[in-house]
Amino acid sequence: MDNLELNNIQQHWDTLIASAISWAPRIFTAVVSAILIYLIGSWIIRMIKKLVEKAFRKRNMEPSLQLFLLNIINWGLNILLFIVVVTQLGVQTSAFVAMIGAAGLAVGLALQGSLTNFAGGILILLLKPFKIGDFISTNNGVSGTVQAIDIFHTKLITPQNQLIVIPNGVVSNNSITNFTHLGTRRTWIDIGVSYDADLKQAKDILMNVIKSNEYAFTDPAPQVVVTELGDSAVNLSIRVTTSNENFWKMNEELIINCKEALDKAGIEIPFPQRDLHVYNK
Repeated sequence: MDNLELNNIQQHWDTLIASAISWAPRIFTAVVSAILIYLIGSWIIRMIKKLVEKAFRKRNMEPSLQLFLLNIINWGLNILLFIVVVTQLGVQTSAFVAMIGAAGLAVGLALQGSLTNFAGGILILLLKPFKIGDFISTNNGVSGTVQAIDIFHTKLITPQNQLIVIPNGVVSNNSITNFTHLGTRRTWIDIGVSYDADLKQAKDILMNVIKSNEYAFTDPAPQVVVTELGDSAVNLSIRVTTSNENFWKMNEELIINCKEALDKAGIEIPFPQRDLHVYNK
């Protein structure tokens, strides 16, 4: 009985050794192939990243978007390389693919709002409706100078030196006014004069004030136009173009000098008023 058990153990051992000997070349080949694929794949990934980075620089892409897209490309290529390597080792990759898909679905459902902001950030950085340093205003009443454009948020500095952080989903899904994109700005100052005033004289006075302003551009030509017969005054609109950096200086000077010139000419700038008529029986 003991001899029979020893013979069975010997047979199993011999079978195991024979199987190991027959599988050894395949395992060795698979391991060597996997190592070569990993080394070559890593080199190819580095080359692709360098080429993509160079292409981003040629397009003057925002640094934050460059870094984010490079990280996405790096992760995607490394995951693909990992799948190829484990496939070469004989591991079934269907489980890995299913796990990655399930994880992506779970993350997507958990971060719906963040993904909206993320998509908005990508659109802003790609389409460039504004850039850092631009003065913008959104249709929800928020305005300021763009300090930073992140993947999820845009940061503005208001004229009162306050920091406003806006989700990119809100920014990309609403209309935006960019005041500095074209490099120039045009004033739109409304001044009311009394109904007794000579409108042609008032227009000439205001136009002379504009011509004497050092910041006012002659092209496009400045305008002084009558816009409205208001309740208490006849409204004139002053429209003058200047550079972005001189806009507020010119705007203030025009308001001050226009009032002084009208006062010297005896042209009244009336305030809202009502006439009361009293009748005695």
